[in-house]
Amino acid sequence: MFRRPAPAFLIAALAATPALAQPTGKPVFEGAGGDPRVSVSQPESTSQASGGYVRSIEPSLGPLGDPLGLRPVLKEKGIEYSLTYVGETLGNAFGGLRQGAIVQDRLNLRLNLDLQKLVGWDGATVHANAYFIHGTGLSRYYVGNLLTTSVIEALPSSRLYVLWLDQQLFDGKLGIRIGQQAADTEFFVSQTATVFVNSTFGWPVITGLDLPSGGPAYPLAAPAIRAKYVPGGGFSLQAGLYDGDPAGANRPGQDPEAQRLDRTGTNFRLRDPALIVAEATYAYNTADGAKGLPGDITLGGWQHFGRFDSLRFDTTGLPLADPRSNGIGRPLRGNAGIYAIWDQTLYRETGKDDEGLGFFVRAAYSPTRSSLISAYVDTGLAYKGLFPGRDDDTIGISVAHARLSDDARRADGDTIVTSGMPMPRRRAETVIEATYQAAVVPGFTLQPDVQLILHPGGGIADAQGRRVRNAGVFGLRATIQY
Repeated sequence: MFRRPAPAFLIAALAATPALAQPTGKPVFEGAGGDPRVSVSQPESTSQASGGYVRSIEPSLGPLGDPLGLRPVLKEKGIEYSLTYVGETLGNAFGGLRQGAIVQDRLNLRLNLDLQKLVGWDGATVHANAYFIHGTGLSRYYVGNLLTTSVIEALPSSRLYVLWLDQQLFDGKLGIRIGQQAADTEFFVSQTATVFVNSTFGWPVITGLDLPSGGPAYPLAAPAIRAKYVPGGGFSLQAGLYDGDPAGANRPGQDPEAQRLDRTGTNFRLRDPALIVAEATYAYNTADGAKGLPGDITLGGWQHFGRFDSLRFDTTGLPLADPRSNGIGRPLRGNAGIYAIWDQTLYRETGKDDEGLGFFVRAAYSPTRSSLISAYVDTGLAYKGLFPGRDDDTIGISVAHARLSDDARRADGDTIVTSGMPMPRRRAETVIEATYQAAVVPGFTLQPDVQLILHPGGGIADAQGRRVRNAGVFGLRATIQY
């Protein structure tokens, strides 16, 4: 179901992540997440919120690229804008809930305001970002999996995503950001993983399912303050304090109903329990002339200070599966987790800065009893410029695994015992993805993609009480950046 165009106030307030599409044919070498670029295989385009360097299709359009010649004039005055359109078709060929295909797309409008050039405010910038989302989600209607098959899958809407002010201090060593923000633009980011289509390679499912309303991540952001300190030597520290429930759904998980509670992205909630996310990164071999191959190591974690419902017991201590239960989960305090990331360039083409083989691995653990997902790991390889004459193409293969918590699995056991019906017990879900992003012209890519989902939903039952079969997803994505 398609929505009406965005209200005028959204279009007027559009802004961007720091990396905007460049009108020249030369890419801007910026790492996803706003960090130094350590992955030579970071792709030509990505739909993940963390972004990265991009190129614009504008030069390929000739006189139609900027018919009024406004972009260079506005840039000189401190105003930059970009648009990214992502359209894709995905189909579930076998397994899952049922077979079928969908078409979905997303238009992303961004604007970057340099307040130094505009009003003489040194070190200050304003960013905003709006999404126009259309289509039907394959995971929700056809696969039934936890690791959503596409990073752009969301309910149709026109919404403001982020809108914030950033102030740089002490010669850029300290950055303070205030406003509506999304954690997935800066935290838990792997640069090499940005080529993949499945959403878990952006904002991992362990945070997306354990935090209220999916956490401050696409398509919902939250009021926040973020500080980032870069003392030099490759080290950086950052921490964000967020309103802990972007939509006010008052329940964990990527529930589409949460998106309906904030259809336009303008709720600006401030009264929910807080969420803190923090991480420390060490990037090495990033300086010009470094002899070794670049990489970085990140350690991070989160703490949510709200109350959560038990996955297994009600307020009287009875299992929720017990017919005598009142159905109200026992309140539990907080949700927390830790994570680690390693991004590493394994091979760099001779004389090239952005071609070669990259590797990533991320792992996370959430010991709190309110967590649906208790352990998570993903890893993969991506190679940019593998084939002669295709320097800007990127090929990748990856795998992600999410383990359900002990309480979630024991709750399934309670249901089996109470009902007396044989049925599968959920344990874990795994996705294996292979993808190839082909750069047709600068700013325009086509990307065939294949995913194998093992144990959709962690091993949920079908209508006959049998475990849902493994699913095979095939798709094609087109991305245009302007």
